[in-house]
Amino acid sequence: MSEQDSMKSGATPKSPRRRWVRLLQWALVLLPVCALGCRHILFCGPILPSQPLPATKMIDVHCHAAGIGAGDSGCFVSKALQDNFKFGLYLKTFGVTEAELKAQGDGLIMKRMSGQIAASHHVGWAVVLALDGVVNAQGELDLAQTEVYIPNEFVAREVAKYTNLLFGASVNPYRKDALERLDWAKAHGAKLVKWLPPIQEIDPADEKLIPFYQKLVQLQLPLLTHTGFEHSFTRSHDELADPDRLRLPLRLGVTVIAAHAASTGTYQGERATDRLARLMPLYPNLYTDISSLTQINKKGYFPEALRRAEFQGRLLYGTDFPINNIPVLASAWLFPLRLTCRQMWTISHIKNPWDRDVALKQALGVPTDLWLRADALIKPLPAVGADKK
Repeated sequence: MSEQDSMKSGATPKSPRRRWVRLLQWALVLLPVCALGCRHILFCGPILPSQPLPATKMIDVHCHAAGIGAGDSGCFVSKALQDNFKFGLYLKTFGVTEAELKAQGDGLIMKRMSGQIAASHHVGWAVVLALDGVVNAQGELDLAQTEVYIPNEFVAREVAKYTNLLFGASVNPYRKDALERLDWAKAHGAKLVKWLPPIQEIDPADEKLIPFYQKLVQLQLPLLTHTGFEHSFTRSHDELADPDRLRLPLRLGVTVIAAHAASTGTYQGERATDRLARLMPLYPNLYTDISSLTQINKKGYFPEALRRAEFQGRLLYGTDFPINNIPVLASAWLFPLRLTCRQMWTISHIKNPWDRDVALKQALGVPTDLWLRADALIKPLPAVGADKK
């Protein structure tokens, strides 16, 4: 029947708009059904069978500090990073505002961090990391080339106020007084030394660093160093984070913790993770951590880290706090093919960021022995508690 005949008979022709509305309605019904069907077909469960958590509390070996220079902290953030959208996001994930830091000082970050760890059911301590800056040809701090500077003095002073925060020092080995700074750090309770080579412009393979490495061995200070590409800053010399550059300190006997299992990045056409794995059988003093591996851009590396034979017995627990506290980056909802809907809902509603991280990683299959492996490297431990007052 023609449109003219329809009009004569009193029928109302369907407009194109009404047809599109009807199609949209069907799509809203069918798409979720199809998505659930595909999820049911593709669901593969946890990476490894879930294992119980240890009865004792654990150490987070990879936890960042921050500051804007308030309260005589000495912290520094470059204008380029302050103008970047990441700056405000980082402060928010630490649970502070810029106004609060200006009023109460940068130590507020440590206070709130300690409070959250005290409230955690599973994590008893966090190694809070200082971050040294770029050093010039004269062996002195070069703030013009530095994006973030978190002084050892600030971190050591603040963590000393709390029994559940541990001091992670950071010394750029190109400083003219680098060895003296290592002595100072050890005397003030440092548990390890942290490097971010792509940002600090440190070449771990530089033979001029041999005395520094020998000092680390003498002081029994592990070296926690970033491996793989770096994405948290506005610029990065990623070639310096090649795991293969760690052969020198490893050969000299330094205990090295290669952060993030060298997730992301390729060197000479080879994945950074493969280059790190190749070193594991050669050096029993080499470890790595699982910090940041539940992030959206790294979650594909997590199954590999847990399953790969070379990493067995070498993985340490870490969060990369506060990155793990950014829901869009690290969330149970990012694992719909490994977690049930109930698990994703339950985990995502855990308020404590450390307990949420532990719950997610346990559900994905982190083995029981991994959680406490850092105990042998990060000693002696203080008693768990709140402010020393």
